[in-house]
Amino acid sequence: MTLVQAAVLGVVEGITEYLPVSSTGHLLVTQRAMGIGADNEREKQAADAYAICIQAGAIVAVLGLYFRRVKQMTTGLLGKDPAGLRLAMAMLAGFVPAAAIGLALNDKIKEHLFGPWPVVVAWAVGGAAILAVAYLKREQTEEGRRGKTLEQLTWQMALLIGFAQCIAMWPGVSRSLITIVGGVMVGLSLAAAVEFSFLLGLITLGAATLYDGYKHGAVMAEMYEPAALVVGFVFAFISAVLAVRWMVAYLKSHGLQVFGYYRVAIAIIVAALLYWKII
Repeated sequence: MTLVQAAVLGVVEGITEYLPVSSTGHLLVTQRAMGIGADNEREKQAADAYAICIQAGAIVAVLGLYFRRVKQMTTGLLGKDPAGLRLAMAMLAGFVPAAAIGLALNDKIKEHLFGPWPVVVAWAVGGAAILAVAYLKREQTEEGRRGKTLEQLTWQMALLIGFAQCIAMWPGVSRSLITIVGGVMVGLSLAAAVEFSFLLGLITLGAATLYDGYKHGAVMAEMYEPAALVVGFVFAFISAVLAVRWMVAYLKSHGLQVFGYYRVAIAIIVAALLYWKII
């Protein structure tokens, strides 16, 4: 992997990690287009692990952007902020299903679903789901569209979002998509669902990064120079900051529909490229 390729992957990761379009799906297709991880099984393992480990750049970006919430939860765990403690417990409830199911099925998921065609299917289905949810929200009353705030989130609601998050283990589904839609479906406002999705990503993505780094760190170190990881991290961090700020500002006056149309469009384009063996 060259440093230019590492920078490209970092930008793709940072832009797509917190948008509801699937970072893993975009990274798998980008790696395939650049011929990364295609030579043998060992190189594929390194490439898959690299795609997950450079998530650390996006994680640090959101940690900085939402430091106030993280501080509130930390204070809550120390017994000094009841609201912060409730949010921390909700985060834990949202994380537990992914932790349990992820550990049990991680190898099977990578074996059967880390490929371009499963990603295409997930992009298309996820795009249709966004458009369907957007339509249903339009049919609701203004009060129904408003939804609950993050302060009103219960651990039971968070647990349901956590189970929904497990669907995103299928590359292409998008963890952000499924947790945002899950949040809206359990009654959160769109703004609150987006914020909870970002916060839940800190612990979920952080755990996945540490796990893959521990399990496949030796393979990555053998295949790629340390500079490649540094470049991927830095570019993921910068692009994630820009993407998250844009998304939060955009959603203040728009819905998720644009992401639904994007997912359907990219599914069609990539399917055509795969069918004609261009990538």
